[in-house]
Amino acid sequence: MRVITGSARGRKLKTLAGDEIVRPTAERVKEALFSIVQFELEGAAVLDAFAGSGQLGIEALSRGAARAVFTDENRQAVDTVRENLQHTRLADRAVVLQTDAFSYLHSARERFDILLFDPPYHKGTVEKILPFAERCCNPGAIVICETEAGVTLPESVGALTRLREYKYSKTKLTTYRMQEDAE
Repeated sequence: MRVITGSARGRKLKTLAGDEIVRPTAERVKEALFSIVQFELEGAAVLDAFAGSGQLGIEALSRGAARAVFTDENRQAVDTVRENLQHTRLADRAVVLQTDAFSYLHSARERFDILLFDPPYHKGTVEKILPFAERCCNPGAIVICETEAGVTLPESVGALTRLREYKYSKTKLTTYRMQEDAE
């Protein structure tokens, strides 16, 4: 696993062994995800919930995001994210928290321009967390959810409206946009 482009281009990222803790996003899916948000990254505040190795938030920082918050409830994953941030020299623009994404979204005061949700598959986690996402979105924010291909997410959740779905073999990316006039 490596950083695709930007200031940390080509740097290899450490990941955790096995798939019981993390399931890294496939390279092809990661490239597609960043094609979707390419014009929204510069200066953005990014949330990488369910961070795992931190590859999505690190890619966002490498491509020009101003700052990123990484959350994961697993201590090994948090340590891996911190190590990867140091290796890519992006730690000064990042905050890494050992907490579950639900708790963070419920209590966070910070708002984001891009929210990335890539939780474990087959648990219905995205459907459960979307209602909490709205309170941490800046107006016009984009939320990208990675799920298994068979999952159908709702058309809208509060002020979030589904934009589009993209399928890549066994994976689906679903994008939502926060209403511009939302407070």
